[in-house]
Amino acid sequence: MPTEIVTTDDLREFKLDLIKEIKQLFAAHHGQPTKKWLKSYEVRKLLGISPGTLQNLRVNGTLPFTKIGGVIFYDSEEIQKMMMENRVQNRFEFGRKK
Repeated sequence: MPTEIVTTDDLREFKLDLIKEIKQLFAAHHGQPTKKWLKSYEVRKLLGISPGTLQNLRVNGTLPFTKIGGVIFYDSEEIQKMMMENRVQNRFEFGRKK
């Protein structure tokens, strides 16, 4: 088995490549959950809402869910879709001169 010498330049290049790949992974997920299905406590934590608010979102049909054996699951893509559909554009232009 031949021996290979690793230089500090090799290590530096490896580090830069590794950092680049990690940044690409973070950019791909862009803060989105990596799991497909989330439980209620995960959705509440993600959205920063109370159990009652989450229940209201279910009851009024704003947020689709799946119930299996008493456990409620939410599709992470549906949560992102709901957030985009209910997005409000800022109607005021602060600091802009007319």
